[in-house]
Amino acid sequence: MTSGELGAFLRARRAQRSPEDAGVLHSGRRKVTGLRREEVAVLAGVNADYYTRLEQGRETRPSPQVLDALCRALDLDPDAREHLHRLAGTAPDGTPAPVPQTVSPELRQLMDGYPHTPAFVLNRTLDVLATNTLAEALFSPFRAVDNLARMIFLDPAGRRFYAHWDWTAQATVANLRVAEGFAPHDPGLRRLVAELGESSTHFRTWWETHPVRGKTREPKHLVHPDVGPLTLTYQAFDVRAAPGQQLIIYHAEPATPSAQALALLSSLHATTRSAPDHEQRSSGAHHSW
Repeated sequence: MTSGELGAFLRARRAQRSPEDAGVLHSGRRKVTGLRREEVAVLAGVNADYYTRLEQGRETRPSPQVLDALCRALDLDPDAREHLHRLAGTAPDGTPAPVPQTVSPELRQLMDGYPHTPAFVLNRTLDVLATNTLAEALFSPFRAVDNLARMIFLDPAGRRFYAHWDWTAQATVANLRVAEGFAPHDPGLRRLVAELGESSTHFRTWWETHPVRGKTREPKHLVHPDVGPLTLTYQAFDVRAAPGQQLIIYHAEPATPSAQALALLSSLHATTRSAPDHEQRSSGAHHSW
């Protein structure tokens, strides 16, 4: 069990739960933000000292029933509930295996079969493991297409590319917290969090609130320097042959400006990719004379 992460998560979520929303009666000025420890204990039906030990990391074996009661007291959504159980080591699937860092040839072939829509593969820490041609074109404004969190927070292109940068950045932090629940001691995740925290005050602030949210279905509002605004929906598919990998497919509604912009982007990218080959062939023909 990762008692330190569990305690930090409980403290952060307790601070975000208002007495009014929890139905706790109080009067006068409060010294704490959110609920007091004793109030959470009462709402969950557990001993106050026991709950304090949980937050302090001195209690290391909470039962699933206690965790479920805390989920109700803190009004956690499904993603946060699952995250709490993972931190406590009571998730039903146990300790996950390491996520493969390579993409199978079969999956790459499948991605290449979507020439008119961007497709790419992520791992839990948002490393970009593979892209198809149109995803490569879509992400071309970035210096490196290596990790979505790094691209959003550390690359200047991120703020121009994501029309709703604040929302996207906060969702990214919440995605990384989900990854932490699966593998809290993963050295790659620790290095990434440290790098982002050192370089971005926004990341540090949002990370400390312990948000937890998996991928949603909200449209992506993007602005590409070559084709302008894009509104794309997406689907995320778990790769069963490589647990922890996800295939992400972006989609533009047919006969919309976004669909036209994607088609133009595909054409522009194909022209750019073929230009060096054309120049090389022309150069070769010149020397043959």
